[in-house]
Amino acid sequence: MKLLIIGGTKFLGRHIVKSALAQGHEVTLFNRGLTNPELFPDVEHLQGDRNRDLRVLKNRRWDAAVDTCGYTPCSMLQTAEVLANSIDHYTFISSQSVYAAYTKPNQDENAPVKTTNEDLNDEADEKTYGARKFACEQALAKAMPNRVLVIRAGLIVGPHDYIDRFSYWVKRVADGGAVLAPGLPTKPVQLIDVRDLADWNIGMVESGRNGIYNATGPDYKLTFKDLLETCRAASGSDAKFSWLSEEFLLEESVKPWSEIPFWFPGEEGVNFFSIDCGKALQAGLKFRPLSETVKDTLAWITSRENLKKEPARPLVTAQGQIGLNPDREKELLRRWHDQTSALETV
Repeated sequence: MKLLIIGGTKFLGRHIVKSALAQGHEVTLFNRGLTNPELFPDVEHLQGDRNRDLRVLKNRRWDAAVDTCGYTPCSMLQTAEVLANSIDHYTFISSQSVYAAYTKPNQDENAPVKTTNEDLNDEADEKTYGARKFACEQALAKAMPNRVLVIRAGLIVGPHDYIDRFSYWVKRVADGGAVLAPGLPTKPVQLIDVRDLADWNIGMVESGRNGIYNATGPDYKLTFKDLLETCRAASGSDAKFSWLSEEFLLEESVKPWSEIPFWFPGEEGVNFFSIDCGKALQAGLKFRPLSETVKDTLAWITSRENLKKEPARPLVTAQGQIGLNPDREKELLRRWHDQTSALETV
């Protein structure tokens, strides 16, 4: 197949390209040429800004397109209109952030979604992210009815993850010592290895599937304790976990997601990590062992640190600091143990 990949050099996109090439497909990349432009020197590169100039896509023909970087409905509609007569199938990587709320577990693709009257063409507005992704889905459905595969991905993890939520835990546990862990060890966690998502996406394109699919994993109940213990076993560290209550962490103004990745307080957090992916599983979505994801992510982190000679923690990305500062973590652990020891002696 001849595939057009919009993006293709950052995280999920680069793995989709690798998967497509491994399956023998002919790949063309369309992007601004700003991120890792040296990747994939043997494939065709078309340079342009989808928000301003799509001329290089005109008068061309591909079997399918995969869009990893659609963030505004205006841009999405423009892209779809240009490609409407040039492709047979369009994959849009959406997000489970489109869902309006997480009031109950096991929400499937029919759950209510976010809508807003606010401007949906500001890519930098985090508040409208979910509503913008859903508006992008709608724009595509209008422009290319019955030809669109929408993948509502959960937390994507693995090598080259530029957000570093998962990388924080892999590296922090590998560093060993006393590790601050949030809330109840039994709270569920969902995530998907970027390579599993990429391989499944290419398989869905090959079979011409369309429709909306939740895509996260694994295909069993994974708890936060399971995640951290897998990180410890895979790295061979001496990490010891202290599970601090959510009430204590909130009282100490600890920031969910940023200071403690994967921590979503309260019942909503349980429901957020209990998305129903049965439709994708029936369509062939499969998962590698979590230990493999951990080991490969740790190897990538190590190579990155050796290359850039950067400190391991906290990780600083375009989204800001990810993870607890070591001194902050030590102080929180000290305060927690002082408090619980005092309660035990009352």
